[in-house]
Amino acid sequence: MNLRKKIFVVIFGTDTRAGKTFDVILLWMIIISVSAVVLESVARLRELHHDIFYSTEWFFTLVFTLEYLLRIYASPKPRKYITSFFGIVDLLAILPTYLGLVFDQATFLLSIRALRLLRMFRVLKLARYIKEAAILMRALQQSKHKIIVFFGAVFTLVLILGSILYLVEGEKNGFTSIPQSIYWAIVTITTVGYGDIAPATVLGKIVASVAMLTGYSIIAVPTGIISVEIGRAAKASQANKYVNCTNCGLRQHDKDALYCKICGTKLQKV
Repeated sequence: MNLRKKIFVVIFGTDTRAGKTFDVILLWMIIISVSAVVLESVARLRELHHDIFYSTEWFFTLVFTLEYLLRIYASPKPRKYITSFFGIVDLLAILPTYLGLVFDQATFLLSIRALRLLRMFRVLKLARYIKEAAILMRALQQSKHKIIVFFGAVFTLVLILGSILYLVEGEKNGFTSIPQSIYWAIVTITTVGYGDIAPATVLGKIVASVAMLTGYSIIAVPTGIISVEIGRAAKASQANKYVNCTNCGLRQHDKDALYCKICGTKLQKV
């Protein structure tokens, strides 16, 4: 096995011993780095421990930069990784620190400091090291069309409700425009209920009551859709389990794989 494949097994092979060790170490580094970003936002802590936060940030930035470069190097299709969700997340996790070297001292570009918040993208990398996350991602992908249709129906509903309330209540009761009325409809059917605007007429209150009752029914729909798909994804995952490759120990294989994609050894289902 050449160096590139060995690096691939360590970084991408989540079911090998080396891969698990790498994942655990990186997982803790992500947690610590995100915690440092959160603590740095506290003004008093930032003033007292500025040097520590600065050094910590650069340490983790360099480590994650090395990880990002190794993933590009070891990936069979580097361009696919770079443009993938996790590839973009990995880049956004390290980019703000380097941008700070260029823009942080320019007074007219102080707003660029907001990019430091992108360091929080590191927390999204945790999903890569949780097996159940793959099931959840698969379930979301399978249910995306149903969810799109659902949100389309909800959008139509709030548009109708907002238009009705705009006609019934009018500007004198706070419903100054259809967008404002749509905002009220969204707040109402999601049962948030800010109360900044509310119907004053009897007919308006009847429509609002219908919207509230409808909201309770709507909330359960996406939960049911995703729950069903999670169950299907979990069953599919159980049906396609393989034992560790007897040669290199890799366990992360394609569903229809018959041979190990690293060393070519024949696989056996559980």
